[in-house]
Amino acid sequence: MQQAFIQNALALGQAGGSGKQGLFILIAVVIVVIVFFAVVMFLASRYRRCPSNRILVIWGTKSKATRCYHGGGQFVWPIIEDYAYMSLEPLVIEIPLTGALSLNNIRVDVPSTFTVGIATDGVQMNAAAERLLGLPSQAIREQAQDIILGQLRLVIATLTIEEINKDREKFMNLINENVTQEINKLGLELINVNIRDITDESGYIVAIGQRAAAEAINRAKVEVAQQEREGSVGEAQAVRERNVRVAQEKALSEQGQKEAERQKRVAIAGYEAQAVTGEVEAKRDLEIATAERVAETVAASKRAEQEQRVQVAAAEASAVDGENTSNANIAESNAKLAEIRAEARRRADVAAAKALEAIMIAEREQELARLAKTELAPQEIEKKRIEIAAEAEAERNRRVARGEADAILAKYMAEAEGVQKVLEAKAEGYRQLVGACAENPQVAPTLLLIEQLPQLVAEQVKAVQNLKIDKITVWDSGRAGSQIEGKGGTRGTTADFLSGLIGSLPPVHELAKQAGIELPGALGKVSENETVKPAGPVSPSEEA
Repeated sequence: MQQAFIQNALALGQAGGSGKQGLFILIAVVIVVIVFFAVVMFLASRYRRCPSNRILVIWGTKSKATRCYHGGGQFVWPIIEDYAYMSLEPLVIEIPLTGALSLNNIRVDVPSTFTVGIATDGVQMNAAAERLLGLPSQAIREQAQDIILGQLRLVIATLTIEEINKDREKFMNLINENVTQEINKLGLELINVNIRDITDESGYIVAIGQRAAAEAINRAKVEVAQQEREGSVGEAQAVRERNVRVAQEKALSEQGQKEAERQKRVAIAGYEAQAVTGEVEAKRDLEIATAERVAETVAASKRAEQEQRVQVAAAEASAVDGENTSNANIAESNAKLAEIRAEARRRADVAAAKALEAIMIAEREQELARLAKTELAPQEIEKKRIEIAAEAEAERNRRVARGEADAILAKYMAEAEGVQKVLEAKAEGYRQLVGACAENPQVAPTLLLIEQLPQLVAEQVKAVQNLKIDKITVWDSGRAGSQIEGKGGTRGTTADFLSGLIGSLPPVHELAKQAGIELPGALGKVSENETVKPAGPVSPSEEA
């Protein structure tokens, strides 16, 4: 376009006439063009575009203190207007809050991090332009930090420790409401709040946590025990219900099978009866229809022949022989027609009789089916019920017998274990006795015999305690006998017997006393104060 303008100017200069005038015109045109482009470039340099992460602030007009734009572009008038940018980058503010007094007068430490930024709303952008334009990021951060600290302390003062620790959502909502309301006055908006920790100097929050943990553990243990109990009960109930349901389903299945078989038999009998009835009716209808069609065919044929013969007879009225023949044929035709009708009637009667017989048979089958349904089915059901009851009773008896057998077996097993323990204890005692008598092995059998001696004496006493002895007669010649020690004579067998018997009485009485047995009066008595002397030789005079 510039070249075209210069060419036009040159053309004008040439058309103007002289060269000097053309040169002046050319210079004037060039100056105008330069001034035009300079003005355009200057005006273009005053058009400012606003990126998405900044806010364009223009001031200098009388109508408003500032004009704020987020995005797009605006023309800034030279001399009368000026502009600046505000960054929208977030500002991270550390809030080291310590010693904040809560509602229950407990001081807490709430270190947190707040993220703020300049708002893009129209009113808040103007407020930010009025209060924060030209300030560095650190100055903006310090102003916001003071406001946040004050509002955070105010929020904590309205809540107890329990509310701060448990209801975090309420705590955060109050912080957002109060802090947002205050920093909006500076043109800032709250982007994020991060409460890093909540602690107190007295350890109250830690104690609350420990108490909550202990309560949770106790509740968990109780719930686990309850669940285990409910699981065991539920399992037992499920097993019981399963057994009952299985028995019921088996009974219902067998009952359904029997009912289905009965219905099947009844249905088959009914279908067979209906089939027989239909078959008989069809045969009867077929025979009747066949007989009727045959009769109609024959009748039509005879009628046609009759008409033909009548016409022939009428045509040959003059022939007497023809008339007689025609009359004879007519009579024969009538006879045959009567025979055919009689035969058809007979066949119809036979078919009706057979149909009636089939109907009676079908009714009999139906009656049998009805009787099977009304009388036999209840009897079969009662029979099945009795069988089930008998099986249940037999199963119960078997289980009772099995339980009694288990109880008897357990009893005998316990007795066997007791006998085994006694025998093991005796064996251990015998083993210790034999070990104690290792130096003189003959002592052990003697001690065992002495241990069993009271029982032996008791058994011997039982053998003779019921005997009644009135007297004892001894026949002895007195010659044969043993020699008396220390004396020259001899004594008889009776003397030896009596001497041995009297000498053994005191030990026998002593053994019976130790065993707690009372001897018969025939064996004598031993005085309590009398000292038992050992039995010695007895002289013949003493024996007498």
